[in-house]
Amino acid sequence: MIKKTTSILLCVALIGTMVVGCGKKETTPKNQDDKKEITFMIPDWGNPGEKLLAEFEAESGIKVHVQEVSWDDIRDKVSIAAAGGEAAADVVEVDWSWVGEMNSAGWLEPIEMSEDDKKDIPTLETFTIDNKVLAVPYANDYRIAYYNVEHFKKVGIEKAPETWDEVYGALKKLKESRVTKYPFTLPVNADESATTSMIWLAFARNGKVFNESGTLNKDTVLDALKFEQKLVEEELIDPAARTFSGMDCYRKLTSGEASFMVGPTKFVGISNNPEESNVVGQIKPILLPGKESTSQVTMPLPEAIGITAFSKHKEEAKEFIKWYSSPEVQKKLYVQNSSIPTRNTVIEELINEGTIKNAGAMLEQAKLIKTPFPKGVPAYYSEMSNTIYNNINKMVLGKLSPEKAFDAMDKKIKELVK
Repeated sequence: MIKKTTSILLCVALIGTMVVGCGKKETTPKNQDDKKEITFMIPDWGNPGEKLLAEFEAESGIKVHVQEVSWDDIRDKVSIAAAGGEAAADVVEVDWSWVGEMNSAGWLEPIEMSEDDKKDIPTLETFTIDNKVLAVPYANDYRIAYYNVEHFKKVGIEKAPETWDEVYGALKKLKESRVTKYPFTLPVNADESATTSMIWLAFARNGKVFNESGTLNKDTVLDALKFEQKLVEEELIDPAARTFSGMDCYRKLTSGEASFMVGPTKFVGISNNPEESNVVGQIKPILLPGKESTSQVTMPLPEAIGITAFSKHKEEAKEFIKWYSSPEVQKKLYVQNSSIPTRNTVIEELINEGTIKNAGAMLEQAKLIKTPFPKGVPAYYSEMSNTIYNNINKMVLGKLSPEKAFDAMDKKIKELVK
């Protein structure tokens, strides 16, 4: 035993003096074992870039290896790796629509967030299930309304509409006066954008979409479907929208072909960019209309980053997420990547200093963010969305009445809930 101890001590001494080797480990630089590294899987729009990552490494001593992967492929890569008990990366993109499934599958590590952070980042609610924060949003997107002030003035409307009845009345005047042939632009194609459009419409009009059980609320959803159908029947939206992508629909506003829409937050910037908009200076972001006055809620569709449950570097990953979601870095990411901040304090700062221009109701709307899912985004969201958008598309094609479309959605979602 004494010989063994002496041998160990001698070996340690030899390592320190680097005179002779005690084994293979001594050829490895000592600091390599202590080097902290993590991998980060993110679409190109979320990559903070070499300069910011160098700042993080200098502050924390943690090296971040970025894996730029297309949004469509990330979920599959996480799933395949998790099936083998591996982490696709330490930190990964988590879309709002994935969080329920990822939580149910056990792919995400809960993250501690302070009460101040929760108040400042209202979209955290979307990534919270059973009181556990599963990812931290970095790119904000919530539904806000936009209208072409000049178009509305041409039909004698000087004030922004506050209710959906006012919107409908304005749309009728715009069409009858031929200011725009199809004054409202709304996604109704058989894709995800039609699902989210129905959800935000029901939410804005009635403040509710789903029952506590997760099933559709018949009164509110049928109300939204009937309103959509009326817009289609009266050709207040372009009949060709039945096959448009969501982005194709939204760009009808910036081309000047439409006068009103509810769409992504990033159109605050797009509508005032001469390279992307034909109506610079004419578009004003306003609060979502409601039934009696402006809506008290808006639907968020943010992107977040989370820690994979199989990560072997969870503490380093938590430190990175804390840095990435900090006010200072959110501000830099907006300037660099045009990522709308998820912290209301940062949005306010950017507006006040003039970095975000012509913001309209952007900040006021951000304060009304609320998830329409009572118990969080469900694990079966993808299947649910599929049945919603397919039946909406059938409805606008004249194959189903709003009532029949609702019945088909309701039946499938009740099966999914069970």
